[in-house]
Amino acid sequence: MKDAFGTPQSLLVLGGTSEIGLATARRLVARRTRTVWLAGRLSPALEKAASGLRDLGADVRTVAFDALDPESHEENLGKVFAEGDIDMVLLAFGVLGDQARDEDEPLAAVCVAQTNYTGAVSAGLVCARALQSQGHGSLVVLSSVAGERARRANFIYGSSKAGLDAFAQGLGDALYGTGVHVMVVRPGFVRTKMTVGLEEAPMATTPEAVAEAIETGLRRRSETVWVPGALRMVMSALRHVPRPLFRRLPV
Repeated sequence: MKDAFGTPQSLLVLGGTSEIGLATARRLVARRTRTVWLAGRLSPALEKAASGLRDLGADVRTVAFDALDPESHEENLGKVFAEGDIDMVLLAFGVLGDQARDEDEPLAAVCVAQTNYTGAVSAGLVCARALQSQGHGSLVVLSSVAGERARRANFIYGSSKAGLDAFAQGLGDALYGTGVHVMVVRPGFVRTKMTVGLEEAPMATTPEAVAEAIETGLRRRSETVWVPGALRMVMSALRHVPRPLFRRLPV
């Protein structure tokens, strides 16, 4: 259960090597989170991430998880919930893809969609059912401002995030009143290994800033969190720009 300050005592990170996921885990462990599960492809990188959190004093365990293998999700994630209640699940996995390549290689585009959307639907439903069975918990879903409106520069990635965002909102409505809280997080450009070499968008942020926004959102029981917050107004305006004009914008 969450402590008196609203901090989850146990955390499951789907995408155990995600920089945003690990920044969030570090921040919560520094508060009062004591048990952390990192779900990802078993690798030295996953073990290194687990070791880093153990150094901070957390009880950290790893579990095999592959977004592209939904048939394994129920069994593998079920092992986590069988060990005890989970107060918070952070769905933090995803791939950016390469827009130019993916347009020329449809199977590569499909991989982006299957990772960011299909894999998230599967894992999200498995975790939501487990949280509902225990009667409490938060499911935090990392979406993106890219899902707000498709842009020529990254519409494959953006469309997958749009689907994820809509799914998470609907799931939150379906779980309303059950004791399970769903929060959608929409960061802008985040400086991570995934975005190295890309031109920074305005209002670029960091994994640590996203982690702080997640913690604040949890405390407030928010349903949607923008990072940084000013992006909410920016994207609201962009959604209403006429399409012929939108095509010409340098976004």
